[in-house]
Amino acid sequence: MIHLNLEQWSNRPLQILCLGCHSDDIEIGCGGTILRLAAQYPECSFHWVVFSANGVREAEAHRGAAFFAGSAQLRGPLLKNVRDGFMPYLGVEVKEFFEELKQSISPAVIFTHHRHDAHQDHRLIAELTWNTFRDHFILEYEIPKFDGDLGQPNFFVPLEAECYQKKVQCIMDAFPSQHSKRWFQQDTFLALMRLRGMECNAPSGYAEAFYCRKAVLLP
Repeated sequence: MIHLNLEQWSNRPLQILCLGCHSDDIEIGCGGTILRLAAQYPECSFHWVVFSANGVREAEAHRGAAFFAGSAQLRGPLLKNVRDGFMPYLGVEVKEFFEELKQSISPAVIFTHHRHDAHQDHRLIAELTWNTFRDHFILEYEIPKFDGDLGQPNFFVPLEAECYQKKVQCIMDAFPSQHSKRWFQQDTFLALMRLRGMECNAPSGYAEAFYCRKAVLLP
């Protein structure tokens, strides 16, 4: 396999934009990768944006971001209160916020939802990410769910045991309001990372996977 690293940005602090529709999406989709990047690039900054964080989910969003950013610089979380499940019908409001976001940050890496995610909110955020940040390195993460929309990702981040175990524990600790959902289980998160770890031959057997739609090989 071809390996990619971010050493070309090591002469300046790495700016990373994390976009999630709901309070736990970033943590579930790319939490292990965030933990790895925070350890590898301790001077990096995570710009954390959640579009729907109402009620108890607001406190959970703050707790989750703090758990995962660790000692790295956390910008946010910036929380919006767009109605869950209605984002495609509130597209103007969401689009206007993306335009504001573009004026304030030009990140080296962007984590966002997968464009073929079965959840309509997720698809809109993925679409507007590409529409707004047209010349950036974007990785689309996956969220396991009842819809069964997992696909064939093409970008993998191997995770050591300490990293993937911490990811799962932090998710369970940060989002108690979700524990009643039958899919929101440690075994679910571990199983998906185990599958992706097998697919990329990760030394630990565990990894997170992403969809990299566009990348450029520099001379």
